[in-house]
Amino acid sequence: MTTLLQINASINDDSGQSSQLSNQFVAAFRTRYPAAKIVVRNVAAADPVPHLNAERFGAFITKAEERSAAQHAVVAYSDTLINELKHADVIVLGLPMYNFGVPSQLKAYFDHVARVGATFRYTDKGPVGLLTGKKVYVFAARGGVYAGTPLDTQTSYVRDFLRFLGMDDVEFVYAEGLAISPQSKDEGLSKALAEIARLAA
Repeated sequence: MTTLLQINASINDDSGQSSQLSNQFVAAFRTRYPAAKIVVRNVAAADPVPHLNAERFGAFITKAEERSAAQHAVVAYSDTLINELKHADVIVLGLPMYNFGVPSQLKAYFDHVARVGATFRYTDKGPVGLLTGKKVYVFAARGGVYAGTPLDTQTSYVRDFLRFLGMDDVEFVYAEGLAISPQSKDEGLSKALAEIARLAA
């Protein structure tokens, strides 16, 4: 059975444009694959991922037999996020742009799933990602128009991070110009929805 993991990163929950786009795609995917298992992880609104601090990072690098109860809880939470990724065949990411970057909660999520020995390993030839064989769709919503410009720091960062974990089959769908004018918003969303229809077909 195919498993799809939907990760929404909008602080506006399902009312965020990126969440709405990813929801549209997941709905189409569910129609095409009714037997698929859908797992939803909201990393910013409904269940925000804690930001990494020295205490949480310390739990990751402490040997299992030496961890305190609090450290075991931190690692168990990270393991839950990692297991969702491991068991997913398809990953859908709803990605808003905040101040030219990814939401800080999504960065916190990345910090909790990038763990040596669990999602990547180091070798003599460099790091090797362990989460291979997955298809990733990223639905990026932006107020301005940034794709293909030096101000689009999201695309390269997200691609590089996913590749680091072994996921190199990544497709971006952009909805841009959403804050410029009503016409620009309509055009940006229409273009993105057309892409979703194409992907769903």
